[in-house]
Amino acid sequence: MEGVTPFARLATAVAALRCPVCRERLHAAESGLECQRGHRFDAARQGYVNLRSSARLTGSADTPAMVAARERLQGSGAYDAVAQALTEAALRAAPRDGAEPSGVVLDLAGGTGFYLARVLDALPQAEGICLDASVPALKRAARAHPRALALGADARAALPLADGSCALVTSVFGPRDPAEVRRVLAPGGALVVVTPRPEHLRELVRAVSGVEVDERKGERLAEQLRAYEVVESRVVDTEVDWDATQARDALAMGPSAHHLDEAALAAVGAVSTRLAVDVVTYAPRA
Repeated sequence: MEGVTPFARLATAVAALRCPVCRERLHAAESGLECQRGHRFDAARQGYVNLRSSARLTGSADTPAMVAARERLQGSGAYDAVAQALTEAALRAAPRDGAEPSGVVLDLAGGTGFYLARVLDALPQAEGICLDASVPALKRAARAHPRALALGADARAALPLADGSCALVTSVFGPRDPAEVRRVLAPGGALVVVTPRPEHLRELVRAVSGVEVDERKGERLAEQLRAYEVVESRVVDTEVDWDATQARDALAMGPSAHHLDEAALAAVGAVSTRLAVDVVTYAPRA
């Protein structure tokens, strides 16, 4: 309905939220969100709300240039294979209430909301929360899907959500706190994690002496999530031919962006490389 904020419209997602100051339940207010103790969190003009206990969204959050590159690359279809694999895993993992999976889908460090929107399209009874620390990303996430909220928060810290409030948590190329994920997962809920394999974009990254994926990334993830069991695992590994714009955006949106100047990026041309990720569904161990 025109003029109704998503915080008033998405009752299930809002009911899952907790005040980052006092942990009381948040509810929709005229200007955004507030709790019964009077802590208020006003919505920005673009529609997102900052729920960090500190006033600013800072740290290692993505810059405007990184977010713009990510939005262009995702919009080009370059990561559709990853989005499809994530969506299929989410469909299999999401708890069902009757015929359709329902509940709250939380996307940690969800960026522009690209992946959450794909998942919500496949789960028409679910509501989503895109959580990120980057203001440029949140501005885009706020309009990514009509059934999604965009919230400013740190995925590595205490989450502004109630215990057992999320049917599904997704983590795509981002950080996560396993203990916090376990706390917010509802009984029967699942965590779906997408991580790059060592060969991911290797040809592109090596061409500019950029930052490669750690060969031990899989081992470190297994150690981090030792309190979870693997429900299913899938590898997405495909050869891609990207034009110069796609190749530059892939570098500009990732860790290599911090090591390349504009001249180095401008010199990058079309490339053939591998898109290689692991898509793994986890459930907390009993």
